[in-house]
Amino acid sequence: MGAGYVGLPLAQVFADAGNAVLLVESNPEKIASVERGESYIRDVESSDLKRLVEAGSIEITSDYDALKGAEAILIALQTPLSAQREPDLSIVLGAVEDIAPRLQKGQLVVLESTTYPGTTRERLLPVLERGGLKAGEDFYLAFSPERVDPGREDWTTKNTPKIVGGITPACTERAVELYRRAIDTVHPVSSPEAAELTKLLENIFRSVNIALVNELAQLCDRMRIDVWEVVGAAATKPFGFMSFQPGPGLGGHCMPIDPFYLTWKAREYDFYTEFIELAGKVNENMPWWCLGKIARALNGDEKALKGSKVQIVGVAYKADIDDTRESPALKLIELLQGEGADVTYHDEFVAELPEYGLSSTGLDPAGSD
Repeated sequence: MGAGYVGLPLAQVFADAGNAVLLVESNPEKIASVERGESYIRDVESSDLKRLVEAGSIEITSDYDALKGAEAILIALQTPLSAQREPDLSIVLGAVEDIAPRLQKGQLVVLESTTYPGTTRERLLPVLERGGLKAGEDFYLAFSPERVDPGREDWTTKNTPKIVGGITPACTERAVELYRRAIDTVHPVSSPEAAELTKLLENIFRSVNIALVNELAQLCDRMRIDVWEVVGAAATKPFGFMSFQPGPGLGGHCMPIDPFYLTWKAREYDFYTEFIELAGKVNENMPWWCLGKIARALNGDEKALKGSKVQIVGVAYKADIDDTRESPALKLIELLQGEGADVTYHDEFVAELPEYGLSSTGLDPAGSD
């Protein structure tokens, strides 16, 4: 369920392993694209998708009744934050409401969407058992977090180890058996809660360490020390140090969002995740800090930010991909435009940013202030 950055690569991996895959998708443009064998995800080549579609290994539909014939239902839908920075499970829970009346005896349901510990047991299980079927006996329910890193070629959906935690041991066993058909390494854990927290820990670890080096970058700027030289020198230590790079903030679907799922859940236990919240504060402030740094640089050349030509090089959240979700470059563009700067951008992977009235232009350092 869901033919996006997670669902489509997962479909390819299962189909390549000899399984028949049905994608359930509500977006008519995505449905038409898959039916033509044209991929809109960089990690899935159109030639591979077309081959699998023509062979009948991958099909796509918007009809939820098709779920009745599935052996397993994998949910790969968005779990964004609300405007108040609280978990918004409406998309996933809406899908589960659609699954429940169609759930068949013996089916496996797996949630792959990142969420807070307890979601699978507390929110999905009661809805799916509403019709009288019991998890672990009549059907199987588990959580297995996606670990997609768009644009990466060394670690892919197939060879990245898969974490699996079921509601019961039988649920875990059933989910492990399914994923081992297509994925090289499957690592079972004791519960869906352990699997849910594993995913959050992975992204919180990166968020906190990136915040640390971003804070150091700000200090180095004041001290007139080259932060890149410092990070590079520290990285020569063969033990006890892991290199993280400073940048204009955090992007992608995971790191700017996932840590707040745990901070929200922790409040239920009268616990405050101060490291996580401080890291979020530092990383979210980076576009504003970059704006100030740009203004100071222009001021040093006796230029105002208003009317100056500023070119942003790269607007995706990381190099060599077309994914702009939560990209700090977009926030920086918004801030620069708000100050009256003449903003352009260059990114060969992102042709247009219609919400900002911009299209990618040629790389032009000489023509920029």
